[in-house]
Amino acid sequence: MLKYLAGVASALLLVAAGVFLFRSSATAEAPALVPRATAPQAGTPSEPLADEPLPEAAALTREQRRFNRYDKDRDAAIAREEYLQSRRKAYAKLDANGDGRLSFDEWAAKTVAKFTTADRDRSGSLTAAEFATTAVKRSPARARRCPPQQAPNEAD
Repeated sequence: MLKYLAGVASALLLVAAGVFLFRSSATAEAPALVPRATAPQAGTPSEPLADEPLPEAAALTREQRRFNRYDKDRDAAIAREEYLQSRRKAYAKLDANGDGRLSFDEWAAKTVAKFTTADRDRSGSLTAAEFATTAVKRSPARARRCPPQQAPNEAD
């Protein structure tokens, strides 16, 4: 009984530590925006300020990022071997016995494991509640990019 109480106490301490760490990192200050200087400061020479735009990182399109994932040697061209490399890795993972041939059982191993895990009562068929556990877990929607902040009107 003492072992169970010690286990529960340690689990509660771990959860409390996790909450404490999560809250401390979530309250980190956001970087302050650098204000643009519109007029020379007192005591400085009155030279016109260069209103240079800040450099921005080039935004790659989804297709450009996909192309870059395949182009391993970065020669701006995807060779046949580069294109097939990801498929070879996926095939090797499925070929459990390493004989270079996929049997139906090797190909369907993930699906069979998913079915076996969902079939809690080991009846060989899934009830509606058991089947609901096989649904694909979707990731939350990505955060939307905000439009760029407009500079304040210098006439004001």
